Amino acid sequence: MSLVRVASASMSNSRASIDMKAETAHQAVPKLGMSRAQKLLFFLTAWLICLMPFLFWWNTWFGRKLSDQQLTEYLHDTKKPRHIQQALVQVGERITRQDATAKQWYPQLMQLAADPVEEVRNTDAWVMGQDSSSAGFHETLLKMLADPSQMVRGNAALSLVRFGDASGRPQILALLQPAQIASPESVRVLDSDRPGTAIHQGGLIAKVTPLVPPSSAQRSTIEIRSPIPGRIRSVAGTGANLAAGAEIAVIDPANEQVWEALRALYLIGQPDDLPAIRPYERDLPDISNNVRQQALETEQAIKNRENR
Repeated sequence: MSLVRVASASMSNSRASIDMKAETAHQAVPKLGMSRAQKLLFFLTAWLICLMPFLFWWNTWFGRKLSDQQLTEYLHDTKKPRHIQQALVQVGERITRQDATAKQWYPQLMQLAADPVEEVRNTDAWVMGQDSSSAGFHETLLKMLADPSQMVRGNAALSLVRFGDASGRPQILALLQPAQIASPESVRVLDSDRPGTAIHQGGLIAKVTPLVPPSSAQRSTIEIRSPIPGRIRSVAGTGANLAAGAEIAVIDPANEQVWEALRALYLIGQPDDLPAIRPYERDLPDISNNVRQQALETEQAIKNRENR
């Protein structure tokens, strides 16, 4: 027998031995799997991950229909202002459908005009404008013209137009004006947003810190927020030092707010209001076509009334 054949046979036997050992080792390793309890825990976790966003949406979605009992409970839920808002919206929907059952909540709607939460008062002012036959709503809305919030005053004024009452005309004109935000005291700007940024009501514009002597204790940061929805026209830059009463930011009103104000002035506007209306007739990128068209129609309606 040649050396080549012997070597070949030896190598074949060696491979076979290795393969058998590998197979034996493979068979010896137990297969790892999930126990029944682990599987249940896994599927429960996955289910909760899917369920939580749904529950959050379900509890905050205003479109979920509430029963009469739920509406009553939500209107009195002072710990959850969004519940009050949800109930207000649905009462407003019933009023627009001329559903007589809505009147059972009218006393509560008038009480909510003094609610400490601005968003609740704002929604309440809008809802009371849906029934222009209610003397109680009319009287309450007139009082709301003195609300500390510009948006609440504006909504109350818009609702009064439905009553044929032009008492809120100054507040409606104010809705066309940019909001000028002044420094509450001498401050340094720590951070601020960029001009041109769209912002919602209550949105953060800048963070400032009071200017105090070095020996004084550290004072907390003050957040400057927008009183109206709109767009930042200008804002003090980071690092700027501002005296008390100095301008921190200017916010241009949102197109939706301007459009509602122009629609109201179409009915109650006076010639003196034209300078506030005409800027919205210009062909500018930040002015929507709907706003521009409404401004033109409002000016024409005011002129027509003047010429009668």
